[in-house]
Amino acid sequence: MYNIIKINTKSDSKDDVKVLVIYTGGTLGMVYDAKSDGLVPFDFAQIPENLPEMARLDFDISVLTFETLLDSSNMNPSVWVTLAKIIGEKYHEYDSFVILHGTDTMAYTASALSYLLENLNKPVILTGAQLPIGVARTDAKENFITALEIAAARLNNQPIISEVCIYFNSVLLRGNRARKSESVQFNAFESENYPVLAEAGVKIEYNKPYIKHHHPNAKLIVHEKLDENVVILKIFPGISEKVVRSILGIEGLKGVVMETFGSGNAPTVQWFLDLMKEFIDKGIIIYNVSQCNGGRVIQGHYQTSQYLQEIGVVSGADLTTEAAITKLMYVLGQDTYFAEKKKNLRYSIAGEMS
Repeated sequence: MYNIIKINTKSDSKDDVKVLVIYTGGTLGMVYDAKSDGLVPFDFAQIPENLPEMARLDFDISVLTFETLLDSSNMNPSVWVTLAKIIGEKYHEYDSFVILHGTDTMAYTASALSYLLENLNKPVILTGAQLPIGVARTDAKENFITALEIAAARLNNQPIISEVCIYFNSVLLRGNRARKSESVQFNAFESENYPVLAEAGVKIEYNKPYIKHHHPNAKLIVHEKLDENVVILKIFPGISEKVVRSILGIEGLKGVVMETFGSGNAPTVQWFLDLMKEFIDKGIIIYNVSQCNGGRVIQGHYQTSQYLQEIGVVSGADLTTEAAITKLMYVLGQDTYFAEKKKNLRYSIAGEMS
C-alpha cells in the first residue's frame, strides 16, 4: 500500500485535470533540517512551506510517496515494474503522471516504462534536480512546476503529451531518446538523435510534429516481466579474448548490448569474430549500439561491421545504450520465439529508434 495525499491548489472543479505525482526519491526531494543540520528527505505534507507556487496551479494534484525512498543508483527492473503497475492501477483515476526520480538512472527508467506501458495514451513525465529543493540555488522548483504544467496541458480536451518523457532544465525530451550527459551543470540531459519535444521559456512551445499522436481509443497494456540476464560489453582498443569470453560466458546470459565504435564497427581479428559467432549460435542475442552520443549503427557500411552482420549481430540503429539495455530486458521477457525476439529488436516499439 502507498500513502496518497492531496495538495491544495486552485483547482475548483471535479472536471479539472488530475495529476498523480509519484515520488521515488532522489536529489530533488531533500530539504534542510535544523535539528540534524543537514539535508533530509522531503515530506510532501509540508509542501506549502517548501513550494508555495503549487497552490497557484489550477489543476488537481495528488502525491504518492514510495514507502522506502530510493537513490537512483539503487533503481532496478523490479522498481520499473512497480512504477508501471502503479500507473496501470491509477490510470483511469488520473489524467497524467509525474515521476520524481534521481537523475543518474532516470533515462533507464524512462526507457523501461516506455516499453512496459504499451498503448500509453496519457503523459508520464519524469523529472528531478541537480540540487535539492532545500538549497537556495535549486533547479528543483522550476523542473517540478513545469513538469506538472506539461503533464496537465491539453488541447481540444486531449493531452498534448501522450508518452513517457523527461523534463529537465527547460526542455522536454522523449524518455527513451534521452541520456544523462552532465553531472555538474543544470542541463543534465540530451537527446542527440531525436528533436526536443518542447522548450519552456516565457511560454511552453511544443514541437508538435515530433510528439507521439494521441489515440483516444487505445487501451493500456501493462507488462510486468523484464529479463535481467543481460550485460553491456563496451569494445575498446586492446580488449582481450579472455575478457570477451568471460563476459559472453556468464551463466544464464541471454542478451548483450555491445557498444561499438562509430557506426557499429568492431575488431575483425579472427578470435573476436569466432567468439561472437560461437555465442550467437548458442542462442545469445548480441545488440549493436554505437559508443557515440549521436549518429547510428549502419552494419555493413564498413568491412569491420559487415562481418558482424554476417554472423547475426542485431543492429540497434540509433538507440541509446539506456534504451537498448531496457529494450533487451523487455523483449527477452516476452513469451515469443527466438526469431521473433530478434525481429522485435530491429524495429521501434515505442519511438525509441528511427
